[in-house]
Amino acid sequence: MDGDIGDFLRSRRARIQPEEVGLASYGRRRVPGLRREEVAQLAGVSVDYYIRLEQGRGTSVSDAVLDSIARVLRLDETEHVYLRTVARPQRAKKDRTPTPRVRPGVQVLLDGMDRMPAFVLGPRMDVLAWNTLADALSGFSAMPVAVRNIPRHVFLDPASRDLYPDWAAVAAQAVANLRVTSGREGDDPELNALVGELALRSEDFRRLWADHEVKECAYGVKRMRHPVAGLLTLPYETLAVPGELTQTLVVYTPEPGSETAERLALLGSWATTAS
Repeated sequence: MDGDIGDFLRSRRARIQPEEVGLASYGRRRVPGLRREEVAQLAGVSVDYYIRLEQGRGTSVSDAVLDSIARVLRLDETEHVYLRTVARPQRAKKDRTPTPRVRPGVQVLLDGMDRMPAFVLGPRMDVLAWNTLADALSGFSAMPVAVRNIPRHVFLDPASRDLYPDWAAVAAQAVANLRVTSGREGDDPELNALVGELALRSEDFRRLWADHEVKECAYGVKRMRHPVAGLLTLPYETLAVPGELTQTLVVYTPEPGSETAERLALLGSWATTAS
C-alpha cells in the first residue's frame, strides 16, 4: 500500500520527544516528536538515506539498518516485523486471490468444540467457517458471504455497537490486526479494496487507520451482549491452522463453571432447539 512506510515512520517519530533519547530540544518544532535528521543521527545512517526510506525508495535496505531504526523509534516486536515487511513490499499480485477453503478436518474440529464458540478467519479477517455455538453467538450464517468479515461487521453494521459493550476497543483492535495483515500480504488488491471501502464509509475507521497502530490479536478478553444469552465475558485464543499460512482458528474459552460458560450452554441449547 503506497505511503504505508512513510506514514508509519512519521507516526512513530511523533511519539518520541528529543529529551527521551538524550537530545537537546532547541527552538519551536513545527511537528511533534523527532525530526528525520535526528532519527538518522541516532540510527547511524545518512539523512538522505533515511529520507529515501520514508519515501518508500529504500527497498534494498538491510536488516541491520531497519533494526537500528526500530531501536531508535522503540518499536515493539510486532511493529518491528511490520517495518521490515513494508520496507520491502512484495510485488503486486496480478491475479485475484481465490477464496481460501477450510479443510474438512478443520470443520470436524470446529464441530467437536460444542462448549466453545470457534471459527476460522482468512487473511483479510473473512469468516471462513464456524461451529454451531459461534453461529448462535455471532450469526455468521445469516450474513451474506460478501460481508462476512470482522472489520466490515465492526465498522459498517450498526448492530455491532450493541453487540460489543467495549466497541471502541474492539474497533481499534480490528484495525491494528488489519495493519499487521497489510504488512504481511503486501500489495494485495482485495485488501486494498477492503481498506478503501471502510475508509470511504466509516469515519471511525479512517481515524484509527491513520494512527498506524500495529498489533496482532493473539489472545485476550472480549465482552459481548447477546440478545438471548445476555452479557458474556469471553477470553479468547487464536491459533494458526496447520498447513494453512493465512488461516487462523479463533476459540472463545470461558472458564468452566463460570456464569458465561453457563449462559453459553443455554445459548447452545436454544440454538439446537431453534434449528
